[in-house]
Amino acid sequence: MFPYKTSLHINRRSKEPLFLQLTNQFIHLIKEGTIPSGTKLIGTRSLAELLQVHRKTIVACYEELVMQGWLEAIPKKGTFVPKDLPFLKSEDYRGNEISNHTDQIGFSYYKSNLHHRTIEKKDDWMYINDGVSDGRLTPTEDLAKIYRRISSRKNITKHLGYISTQGNDQLRNVLANYLNETRGLSITKEHILITRGSQMGIWLSAQLLLKEEDIIVVGETNYASADITFLHQKAKVLRVPVDENGIDTVALENICESQQIKGVYVTSHHHHPTTVTLSAERRICLLNLAKKYSFAIIEDDYDYDFNYNHAPILPLASHDVHNNVIYIGSVCKTVAPVFRVGYLIANKEFVNEASQIRGLVDRQGDALLELTFAEFIESGDLDRHIRKVHKVYEKRRDLFCDLLREELNEYFSFKKPKGGMAVWLTLNKKYTWLEVTRAARKYKLEIGNFSRYDMAKTNHNAIRMGFARFNVAELHELIKRMKLTMIDLANLEKFA
Repeated sequence: MFPYKTSLHINRRSKEPLFLQLTNQFIHLIKEGTIPSGTKLIGTRSLAELLQVHRKTIVACYEELVMQGWLEAIPKKGTFVPKDLPFLKSEDYRGNEISNHTDQIGFSYYKSNLHHRTIEKKDDWMYINDGVSDGRLTPTEDLAKIYRRISSRKNITKHLGYISTQGNDQLRNVLANYLNETRGLSITKEHILITRGSQMGIWLSAQLLLKEEDIIVVGETNYASADITFLHQKAKVLRVPVDENGIDTVALENICESQQIKGVYVTSHHHHPTTVTLSAERRICLLNLAKKYSFAIIEDDYDYDFNYNHAPILPLASHDVHNNVIYIGSVCKTVAPVFRVGYLIANKEFVNEASQIRGLVDRQGDALLELTFAEFIESGDLDRHIRKVHKVYEKRRDLFCDLLREELNEYFSFKKPKGGMAVWLTLNKKYTWLEVTRAARKYKLEIGNFSRYDMAKTNHNAIRMGFARFNVAELHELIKRMKLTMIDLANLEKFA
């Protein structure tokens, strides 16, 4: 019998809920093969007695593991580790064990050798977005108080000159601790480069990874700004299908068998634009492929904090033992886009190179703003803000999806997203988004650049439609204008 009592540990002083502590420990044990595929786990009541916790804690842990794909519950038989779950390889090509904290980089890259349509918004119009936060919920007063307090300190002048291109030391230390605790990473400040948002992280990664004709793989549907960044480097962008489990790793492996690729770009938590989550099986497969074929994974974790059906799934970076992952994120989505504070996390050597290139286009960030966010995070204010808006956005998601089904079911199809701030909305094939865009302007509704959701030109006829930025009254008004638009189009088709 597996030694549960000595292998699982509970820290009752930790802010992390007990069921999540156990969940993450189980994931680690399954991932490294200590609990092999096919293993039947001990019953919830027995495990609760062993660990001296409430049975509900174990039930919640098992349910979370089943939800994430690390376990499967078979009626009348028990709870098992899936038999087809691949083992995450942790040795080199000679079979030697690799340390989880090795600084040996897992991929090649080029070192530095450097020789959107804007819409003028009107007050009485409504504008579709692809999933952004509601600025009215931003804790501007709290942030302003911190900023004023920092600015009035006697020693503030030392922060008013040039600082490291990697960003403010205090923020980097705070972020390292915060991300280690909330995302299961194992990093120090040396692994962090502060950026002005996720896009800067994508651009810097492309600068170091890609030159002309180098291959990078993305989803058949993908974040358009990332595609454009890679194409600007004159890289060759290859696409793999995306289904309800995320990018197709079998298709990716087929590419790797015939061509040398430099990287894979993935939004693993909620795929952009379709909102699906990369499954546990495919996460491990992707990491194994990166090790086997020595490519980088650019993991853009743009809305980690907003998952409504279960706890946020730990990023690929938390399972990376070979330094293949470049982890990118920001506070722009969580707090407000105006606060350009993001981060790029990778091997120390890669971070140093990226910081040198960053210095050529943006000498440094805003030191006072970075200090403000260091205190905002360290004080717990960020977590409190996340908990507050999480509840608001979940209610808005539910209302938006209900209204879509009730009022627009004959025109659109969609699946209720598990998280994020947008719905992937597929238009009935009888209509086109160009027609909808033109017709919607009669009702002062702007759809925006719908073509960016189909860079591969597959004619899937879908776009992302954000709900988080609209309050209850605005969501009703949005649906009303959409319905009037579609009724007009239906009448035109009827009398054509």
